[in-house]
Amino acid sequence: VESEDNAALISIPSVHDDSLAPSGHGVLHIYTPATEDFARWEKVESGTKEYDQLKEERSQYLWQVLEKIIPDIRERARIVQVGTPLTHQRFLRRHRGSYGPAIVAGTDAPFPFPGTPINGLLLCGDSCFPGIGVPAVAGSGILAANSVDLSSVKPQLELLETLKT
Repeated sequence: VESEDNAALISIPSVHDDSLAPSGHGVLHIYTPATEDFARWEKVESGTKEYDQLKEERSQYLWQVLEKIIPDIRERARIVQVGTPLTHQRFLRRHRGSYGPAIVAGTDAPFPFPGTPINGLLLCGDSCFPGIGVPAVAGSGILAANSVDLSSVKPQLELLETLKT
């Protein structure tokens, strides 16, 4: 991914957990993979007309992607929440509104894995492999859990089974 508006990722977490939305509805999450230039946002103040206009303008790419899959998505959407780099900076305390790890496109920088130099300390979340979005964050938790010891897999699966009920 080397430029803005050339990739979007979509997840529908309510497919796996129907408690995330009312009956007959779902949750759809679409985002760009850390390609939004923060410079366009840094002088804009949240809550202003300028901010609302920029947020609307920048969301159009995502709507267009969704409309290729679900042509009437705008009419069907009941609740829409558009996050911006300023949203991430304010509510998630992310540096310059980053979403996921700051890996520069076109470089050989590796995606961070769960291990750390501190013995016994593992990381998971959107800043670790496999990255941003609900499925990826869940995957990073699985990787971290299974990095402890492969014998931990069975007890983890048994625990998950008990949580289903």
